[in-house]
Amino acid sequence: MPDTNNTTMPEKGTSSEGSRRPYLIVLGNEKGGSGKSTTAMHIVVALLREGHRVGTIDLDARQKSLTRYIENRRAYSAEAQDLTLPMPIEKVVPKSALRSADAAEADEKARFEAAYFELSDKVDVVVIDCPGSDTYLSRLAHTAADTLVTPVNDSFVDLDLLARVNPETHAVLGPSLYSEMVWKARQRRAVADGGKIDWVILRNRVGALHAKNKERVETVLGELAKRIGVRYIPGLGERVIYRELFLNGLTLMDLKEAGGIDGQGLSMSHVAARHEVRKLVDALNLPFRHRKAS
Repeated sequence: MPDTNNTTMPEKGTSSEGSRRPYLIVLGNEKGGSGKSTTAMHIVVALLREGHRVGTIDLDARQKSLTRYIENRRAYSAEAQDLTLPMPIEKVVPKSALRSADAAEADEKARFEAAYFELSDKVDVVVIDCPGSDTYLSRLAHTAADTLVTPVNDSFVDLDLLARVNPETHAVLGPSLYSEMVWKARQRRAVADGGKIDWVILRNRVGALHAKNKERVETVLGELAKRIGVRYIPGLGERVIYRELFLNGLTLMDLKEAGGIDGQGLSMSHVAARHEVRKLVDALNLPFRHRKAS
């Protein structure tokens, strides 16, 4: 697994697709509240329901939002009658308690590698949820990523971590902190094994109505795509349903089997939201899904 100075990619483990290691999808953004954990869980369940073996690594051991989501799912599945929900294999990697910076980084690298290798021969894909801050563990995950998904709210507050923008013309002046970190991760990855990181910006909470702000965000993202090689795709809308599902550990991909919420069946809003999730997963262009389909 990678470190920030001498990066090496894992070799141990063979997936059912015959690859040397599981495919790594990393959810990363240094800003909290962007929807990383909710997006991660919907990707996990969508892949599980396609028949892929999925593992998760939660690097935010303090909040553990993704792990709590999975725990709620396990509890709901155990209590529900005639309902067996597909489950991932989850791991949590906490920050080191060692006081020396060098020792702490070595400890965290060892913990990260151990979690990965425990999953590597059991799953086809690993989904990693990073904390909303710049940490050594997060940088390890970013360098290891095959697909990096960065959810952002459709506002210039969130875009500020990606690019410096002229307040008058809205022209991109240059990459910002997070973009620079990803650029360095891509360089380390290329040196390590010649691999590439497919970076996808996920536009969450995009308003349905046309607005000047929406148009300006679109323009900035378009310029970023040309300058730093990033793709941007629609993500999850501003829907109450996404927050309601957390307590039972459910996703939109489960609602038909679960009979909707509280046995009320699927509303048109639920159907639209489920279609939203399917479009999101399709837009990620994950190569192992195409191999399985063929």
